[in-house]
Amino acid sequence: MNLTETDFLLTITTFIILIVILMMVLVYGVFVKKKSELLLSQQRKEALFVQELAISQVEIKEQTLNYIGQELHDDLGQKLSVARLMTNKIAMADESDQKNIAHEINMLIGECIQDIRNLSKVFISKQVKHFGFVESLEREIFRIERLDLLQVDYQINNHHLEINSEHALILFRIIQECITNVIKHARSNKIVIRIDDHLNFIEININDYGIGFNAQERKDGSGLENIKNRAKIINADFKIKSTEALGTEITITYKKPK
Repeated sequence: MNLTETDFLLTITTFIILIVILMMVLVYGVFVKKKSELLLSQQRKEALFVQELAISQVEIKEQTLNYIGQELHDDLGQKLSVARLMTNKIAMADESDQKNIAHEINMLIGECIQDIRNLSKVFISKQVKHFGFVESLEREIFRIERLDLLQVDYQINNHHLEINSEHALILFRIIQECITNVIKHARSNKIVIRIDDHLNFIEININDYGIGFNAQERKDGSGLENIKNRAKIINADFKIKSTEALGTEITITYKKPK
């Protein structure tokens, strides 16, 4: 009888131990699976971020090259053509006129040299990293105003923003794309860009006073989904509010990494 009870207890104990071991194996398996899924998700996010970073760099390079080509053709090309015509006049001019023409040519060449220096600063494939987010944005605003594309009302409460250079590049590209959309589609002669630096986040507002659109109906052509996806990659919220005939308000909220 005692042997039977001992065998029973041994059997129960063995059964319990097996159940405990099985539960531990299952828990460990679930843990490993969750960890693998988390690592895979993190790798996908990192790959998406690297891809978006590369795309942003390429787009900025293309836009920069287009801008430089336009400047070389419309500005430098015209100035050098005028300088060339003026050199042809020197041989036929009298001495006093020759001095004036030479002075004008000298002034034109000086302007061309300064323009070339300015253009060299526009190569912004690494501009955001080199100059910082704020200065890069202000250079973009200066370019818009100089080309008389829009009247820009620019406001910022902190000129010393510190943003991760890779995040800053994508954030800069988002703002640049928003401004481009205003220039192309809004039919507005003014844009307001306001940047507010808060403790845990940076809020960027872009307002125009153009024709506006119905945000629910307009799904193609504006690149809004592309901008929203870029915002998600850098942990930023993107909101757009538009009223037909009144204009569009864009709010970008970039959450500072902890």
